[in-house]
Amino acid sequence: MYYIGIDLGTSAVKLLLVDQNGSIACSVTKEYPLSFPRPGWSEQNPLDWWNAVKSGVRELIRSVPAEEIRAIGCGGQMHGLVSLDEHDSVIRPAILWNDGRTEKEVAYLNEEIGKSVLSERTANIAFAGFTAPKILWMQNNEPENFARISKIMLPKDYINYRLTGIHSCDYSDASGMLLLDVEHKCWSKEMLDLCGISESQMPKLFESYDVVGTLLPSVADDLGLAPSVKVVAGAGDNAAAAIGTGTVTDGSCNISLGTSGTIFIASDKFGVDPFNALHSFAHANGHYHLMGCILSAASCNKWFCDEILRTKRYAEEQVPITDDKLGNNRVYFLPYLMGERSPINDTNARGTFIGLSMDTTRADLVQAVLEGVAFAVRDCFEVAKALNIPITSSRLCGGGARSPLWRKIIANVLNIRLELPESEEGPGFGGAMLSMVGDGAYPSVESCAKALVHTAKIVEPDPEIAAKYDAQYQKYRLLYPSLKETFSALR
Repeated sequence: MYYIGIDLGTSAVKLLLVDQNGSIACSVTKEYPLSFPRPGWSEQNPLDWWNAVKSGVRELIRSVPAEEIRAIGCGGQMHGLVSLDEHDSVIRPAILWNDGRTEKEVAYLNEEIGKSVLSERTANIAFAGFTAPKILWMQNNEPENFARISKIMLPKDYINYRLTGIHSCDYSDASGMLLLDVEHKCWSKEMLDLCGISESQMPKLFESYDVVGTLLPSVADDLGLAPSVKVVAGAGDNAAAAIGTGTVTDGSCNISLGTSGTIFIASDKFGVDPFNALHSFAHANGHYHLMGCILSAASCNKWFCDEILRTKRYAEEQVPITDDKLGNNRVYFLPYLMGERSPINDTNARGTFIGLSMDTTRADLVQAVLEGVAFAVRDCFEVAKALNIPITSSRLCGGGARSPLWRKIIANVLNIRLELPESEEGPGFGGAMLSMVGDGAYPSVESCAKALVHTAKIVEPDPEIAAKYDAQYQKYRLLYPSLKETFSALR
């Protein structure tokens, strides 16, 4: 039997065809455009996602009999506001997770409504990327469009709707909307009222492994699949990646180096970060997690190589960075290309090189970018330590994890052991695993992870390099506070 895992990313959708033993039979990637209509804005057309999924599925299943495909699970980019009218047509382009237009709305929520009130209602405070501030922005700036809203959805839920005709959302993805009572797993009436919307405009809530429906007959015929194929609720990309890396037991950790970067700590019990730096979300295994998110991770390296160095040879740029240079770089980089979320929550923050001199080399700058992202991850890691959460090892996934150098830098900056899973397909593999649980191939997410997720490589920190990086991190952490007011003045 086969299962389809969908990773609905920011630049492309990746689809996996996985058998019940975890072997990937085929993968297909389909890109789609990303729009930046104004500085700090980020949008996409949900129809582009759907068209990419359709063509991707058709290509994915060519090599197997359609009757052997049992279920579909999707992991997707979080927080994006998809607004549908009474005919379920898209009203406007989706406002994405890395969009920074909601500064005023975030300030209103955090300062006038109050962080303590938000935390009590949703276990979180407002961040620019969250969905509730986007809804308020739409109400304030596009009242005609706001008045047309019949349903509010998240990106991967729009795909599930097109597959099944059912408006659904899972708890992990809903946690990032600032509309969910995370502890009690229900929509917060107070937050819905605050945003001027009703529960009837929200999708029905499910656990990530719950079956929400089967394929619409017309969709099944279009895709070449049986109408009996099940569709599970799926998960936000970080929760799906955590499933795909086996981060399902209490206290286990996963670090993702994708377009954004995350540190994800699984927990059997609900808990809130009193510092409001880490998000408190539901996990795709039915429990909870704490998560820190930096908005620009692997995208920093892509930006620097593509736009500044004008090269796609990422690996070649890292060759001159030998072990003797680790912990000795005099150039620092703040990776705030899209503002920053965890832990500083500042939409005005921007990417910055500091420490340049006449002997600074090209390799020094490349190294600074990789190290800057690692230091930003450590900022979140330090919050977890302050909460007395002991982390001695972590899984590592995402495109950035393919770089041996970056893996070594992360291990030493955090001074922990890194475990790399055999499958590098975190969210897509996690989505397929959730669909297996929904189909009954495994009795639980935990049993599925135990059977299918295996460690391929281990990266251990070097005590000498780790000590050097600790000294560098103490200097790095002085930079943002010194520049905070300057970033605001430059806005």
